[in-house]
Amino acid sequence: MEALPRETIVDVLEDRLRTDILNGRHPAGSYLPPERQLADGYGVTRTTLKHAFGRLVQAGLLETRHGVGTRVRDYARLGGADLLPMLVRHDAKWIHEIFEVRRGVGALIAERAAARATRSQRAELHALLEAVREADGADAVQLADVEVHRALARATGNRVYVLLTNTLFNAYLPVRSLLKGPFTDPAAAYERLAPVVEAVTSQDARLAHTAADAYLRATERIMLDGLA
Repeated sequence: MEALPRETIVDVLEDRLRTDILNGRHPAGSYLPPERQLADGYGVTRTTLKHAFGRLVQAGLLETRHGVGTRVRDYARLGGADLLPMLVRHDAKWIHEIFEVRRGVGALIAERAAARATRSQRAELHALLEAVREADGADAVQLADVEVHRALARATGNRVYVLLTNTLFNAYLPVRSLLKGPFTDPAAAYERLAPVVEAVTSQDARLAHTAADAYLRATERIMLDGLA
């Protein structure tokens, strides 16, 4: 049996600070209290505080100015989509907004893939679709489904679509166990996704857009019903 990772004091402090920032205890644009005061308030050493600060600076929530202090970054105005995984873990309501983007981007990707996919990419899509039907267990089915969508993005020939697809999946795959509803039955998952792949490989852009929109709406509805 694989040992579970141990949570360190830095992990705990990072989570506490992140929660306090996202809950508005430390508002965007405000400077945090002096390090000694903040360390005493959280009951940690200044060294531990500095390590947690470093992680949150890297995450895009804080910015440190030498000789001035540490300020909460206005992540809502200046942040990027790389913040989404953290925001989803903090507040599940972000899932609804991610799914709205997923519908629009996903349908457009399918349309572009139908127009641009090469012969080898069309063959790859069929192989990846078959892997959905053959996957064992909801998690494996969901991950196989993800690979089909990554391949659709690659088939557009546009690397930005690939990065957008990766970002959206990175946002909710960490909580995918809560969103497994559409993937508990491999055959049903295959049947839902097959019309998208068939439309793309038949090079029918309009049908691909329609099929992808229908697929994304159907799976979204099942996922959200599961969350409810």
